[in-house]
Amino acid sequence: HVANQAKINKVENFVLISTDKAVRPSNIMGATKRFSELILQMFNNDSECSTVFTMVRFGNVLDSAGSVLPLFRNQILEGGPVTVTHPDVIRYFMSIPEAVQLVIQAGAMSDGGDVFILDMGEPVNILEMAKRMIYLSGLIPSDGKNNGDIPIKITGLRPGEKLYEELLIGEDSIRTEHPRIMKANEDQISDDLIEKGIVEFGEACKNQDTEKVKQLLTKYVDGYNIMQL
Repeated sequence: HVANQAKINKVENFVLISTDKAVRPSNIMGATKRFSELILQMFNNDSECSTVFTMVRFGNVLDSAGSVLPLFRNQILEGGPVTVTHPDVIRYFMSIPEAVQLVIQAGAMSDGGDVFILDMGEPVNILEMAKRMIYLSGLIPSDGKNNGDIPIKITGLRPGEKLYEELLIGEDSIRTEHPRIMKANEDQISDDLIEKGIVEFGEACKNQDTEKVKQLLTKYVDGYNIMQL
């Protein structure tokens, strides 16, 4: 709906904030983001549309809504425990100013239909991040034997959660003139198939049929498996 209004009103640029979870998605957030990317690529193929549609795919932003940093900070202030889903979970992070600047630059570089990938640097082990935050608070992580100030609790991976996230569906990416912005080189599906999917999703949502929505996501989003939930 938003993309269609952008087309009708001849909006110059449309940038979708996508996510690394759109790559081989294991949850509904990632699968719907990937289908959103496909929708925008369909709009970009419309010769009558003057809007430049761009997608920018990246990982976690420090201190944003949903970031682990505010969660850890509050848990430390409350005396713990600090909760980590798995000792081997790793995530990519960048700061809010970095993310904003790179998204704006990627949008300005786009010729339309591009999926840009931001260089997130090296991934961070979440357990080590939790320990570091405890130390930076002037406290000591507990070793489970009542030694230390703040216990760390391993809670287990949530349904659809991965140990690590990816930024590319395939193995290929294309360098751009910006050293921290790459372009994905990925397969698309036909515009007719996407239009059919939009109609089917609309009907399922109108009927509040969540199971149908999940089935449609497995049908239209490559790599998404409903059995992972």
